[in-house]
Amino acid sequence: MHEEGLTMACITATGTVTASGRAILSAAATPSTAQQVADTTGLPVFRVRSALRELTQAGLVTESAGRFQAADRVHVADRVHVAGKEPAP
Repeated sequence: MHEEGLTMACITATGTVTASGRAILSAAATPSTAQQVADTTGLPVFRVRSALRELTQAGLVTESAGRFQAADRVHVADRVHVAGKEPAP
């Protein structure tokens, strides 16, 4: 699931998680290293690390001992609204 020319921004200005962000959340359904998420999604590990930082800051991913997992409240869907941003139409 590799997107050519992707500028890794996993959350849009409207609070919607991008396709790459959803793929990363899906890959992190169980505790996974950044490398495992990269292997699953086909994205470069440097982009996955950046995305995991962004998703962690948004409260959508938790990190423990170098493993990342989608937060319990996250349901990977077409749109995920991030607190503090207006929902996308």
